[in-house]
Amino acid sequence: MIQPETLANWCSQLLDAGQFDDYCPNGLQVEGLRPITSIVSGVTACEALIDGAIEAGADAILVHHGYFWKGEAQVLTGMKARRIRKLIQHNISLLAYHLPLDAHIQLGNNAQLGQLLGFQQMAPIDDPRGLLWAAETAKPMDSIQMAGQLAQALGRLPLHIDGGNGLISKVAWCTGGAQGYINEAAALGADAYISGEISEHTFHSARELGIHYFAAGHHATERYGVQALGERIAEEFGISHRFIDIDNPV
Repeated sequence: MIQPETLANWCSQLLDAGQFDDYCPNGLQVEGLRPITSIVSGVTACEALIDGAIEAGADAILVHHGYFWKGEAQVLTGMKARRIRKLIQHNISLLAYHLPLDAHIQLGNNAQLGQLLGFQQMAPIDDPRGLLWAAETAKPMDSIQMAGQLAQALGRLPLHIDGGNGLISKVAWCTGGAQGYINEAAALGADAYISGEISEHTFHSARELGIHYFAAGHHATERYGVQALGERIAEEFGISHRFIDIDNPV
């Protein structure tokens, strides 16, 4: 077992959380009063995940998307109150890591997605926080093959914006809502760029920059870092870990 604050400090050091100017606090967001012997992980601290953790008898929840985002209302009312009330009533700690869990060189969402897709010689590019990654594909492929590879790995069809007829051999990616990196990806000479979401202007950027764009799902591309961190925690401290995937098509 481990105390919530001790676990949060260990995770923050492992992920080098202090180097990030993030949109939310990283670490222990809601403190339970009991030591942690079991942990549930998930992408987002929604009520369905909390209910799953309660049913599983977990002492803590580990997520990528937690609470207290910049610009959100500070009051604890409505949906936010219901979520936090359940955590407190059931004495469950909530730990959340956002950008640090995107960027980690081994456990991060970007690293985990690249491994899942079998990319070669992958590494973070330019951004010192490790948010934009690039790699070579195992073999050159056309856009239909790339879409199929993504669909098989993630369990959902990506939205593809055609950037030309050439084969894809160099790919760049950043999980989640990082469609804005498409310009940097094109400047790197990538044939394709993968992220989770798409904006109206992303369509025009892909067509005019001549780069294939694949919107593979915010949730779908960010399921893997939190699982890897949960497994590392379980191994390090001898506690149980279970990932609960709350279905989200976005």
